[in-house]
Amino acid sequence: MKLTKEVVIAALQHITLPNENQNIVDSGAIKNIQLFGSDVELDVEIKNPTLQYKKKVEVDCLKAIHEHAYEKSKVKVNLIVNAPVNEKENKIKGNPIPGVKNIIAVSSGKGGVGKSTIAANLAVGLSDLGYKVGVIDADIYGPSMPIMFGLEGETPTTVNVDGKSKIKPLESYGVKLLSIGFFAQSQQAVVWRGPMASKALNQLLWDTHWGELDYLVVDLPPGTGDIHLSLVQSIPLTGAVVVSTPQHIALADARKGVNMFRMDSIDVPVLGMIENMSYFTPEELPDNKYYIFGKEGAKGLAEQMDIDLLAEIPIVQSIREAADAGRPAILQGATPIAIELLNMVKNVVASIKKRNVALPPTSAVQTTHSAGCSTK
Repeated sequence: MKLTKEVVIAALQHITLPNENQNIVDSGAIKNIQLFGSDVELDVEIKNPTLQYKKKVEVDCLKAIHEHAYEKSKVKVNLIVNAPVNEKENKIKGNPIPGVKNIIAVSSGKGGVGKSTIAANLAVGLSDLGYKVGVIDADIYGPSMPIMFGLEGETPTTVNVDGKSKIKPLESYGVKLLSIGFFAQSQQAVVWRGPMASKALNQLLWDTHWGELDYLVVDLPPGTGDIHLSLVQSIPLTGAVVVSTPQHIALADARKGVNMFRMDSIDVPVLGMIENMSYFTPEELPDNKYYIFGKEGAKGLAEQMDIDLLAEIPIVQSIREAADAGRPAILQGATPIAIELLNMVKNVVASIKKRNVALPPTSAVQTTHSAGCSTK
């Protein structure tokens, strides 16, 4: 039997798809009909990409033609998915934080390299240079900023902003600070799955009244994981600083950290590397340097990856003592280590200024599907 398009169209008019007020023909979903004797090939446009919906359309077309046109027809249905993009669903808070000019992520591939110590001294140093500075302790599972800023046991208050209740950051040494450590007991372990930790980070970012800031320093957890992805999805970062020791094991993970920020789907500028625990100089032998964890490891990696080496910070007992006492070592006046840390801060500022002249603002990453990210 030879079919005609009119017969096929009449058969298809018996199909009304879910959430459609018209039959499949009148709705314009049938884009093309090809006939080969008694065989039919259809191009059908649908707005629902789910497998269940696709199967229903295919079965309904097959059934309609067999019942109302010719029961022995071979029917092929080509589905064209034209699903509308739901911006609200796909976009994860990619707007800049109001009043915040630059956001710096301080990261490390491996734990225990002194990342939080560097972040704390960077923030206080920026404040000492006259900038308005804030810190987010995004190391959800091991927050240490409350101790380093002498605010252990303190609790933030709330403030009304445009009719909404916002968290008011605590302040210390001229730096506004917020940490998950302020909301958990000091001896309580934070045992959260990734989505819960990411939600906590979003609250620290968006439910807080930061006011006007020149720099917001974000102390990330070590490694590359949910928090890092949540951060680049939530806000446009100005750039990232990667901290490492000279040890080969630490450098291997630092390389991964740099590569994460350089992924096409993330594309956050790496401002440079900071080598911590570069060498040890005994107080009684000030001219001697002992390279306990290796020599110039971060310098070599920075050269290989074509990024700046922002500082080489030695192992000094006073840095540890200052962190434990809640007074960052950069506040130690004209001591050699305070001068070294201040030079680090100045190098970071110079790198940011160079980045802002050479590059456009970073876009927040958007999740487009489960396999990866894109920027917009």
